[in-house]
Amino acid sequence: MKRTLFRVLLAGIPAVLMPLTAMSQAAPAEGQPPADQTAPSYRYEAYAGFGYSSLNQVNQSRYGLMGVDLALTRDWGRFFGLAGKINYYKPPLALRTTTSTTSSASGTPVTVTLGNPGDPSIYEVLVFPEIHADIYGPVSGFFHGGMGVEHTGGEGETPSLSFAGGLGGGLTWNLRPRFAIRAYGDRIGASFSLRNNTPQEAYSPHRTWNASGTIGLVYRF
Repeated sequence: MKRTLFRVLLAGIPAVLMPLTAMSQAAPAEGQPPADQTAPSYRYEAYAGFGYSSLNQVNQSRYGLMGVDLALTRDWGRFFGLAGKINYYKPPLALRTTTSTTSSASGTPVTVTLGNPGDPSIYEVLVFPEIHADIYGPVSGFFHGGMGVEHTGGEGETPSLSFAGGLGGGLTWNLRPRFAIRAYGDRIGASFSLRNNTPQEAYSPHRTWNASGTIGLVYRF
């Protein structure tokens, strides 16, 4: 009798476990992807956008420069990445204008030039460690800080290449898994000589800080 009862219990165990197994494999809730289909994961992000930079290393500069910002980011996990950036700024933000006035002291005409002296340009090559995280829905944010080199052309600045570095951050709006719109700003410091330095001053450099901003498109792969 005991052996018969024991065999009945053994035969009943699979009958109990089978419904439980089926429940664990039930379809996901409505609107949720199947368990075996996870969101795609991309290791790289390429960015291209319109950029603006101030021009504080050039004496008497009144307008910043416009240009292009390019970046490539390698992601490690959900929160960390390493970005390489190349920025180039050339056209002035406003057209250069010249006006003539009359000096009250001598009565002779004086020409006043509004705009940037010379034909300045800036390019930067920078490397930025990055921290990023989701904020809400399709919006994520990031913060980065790094270093590299900066060159100011068209002004005879000394040195030709200066060590540069700074901090920045911004927001990303995810359109699709591969595409997003990004806007961010940086504050980049460098060290160039003043244009009116004399030989007695040995063309000593002074620290400058340029604020920059950009908006553009992200492609993940």
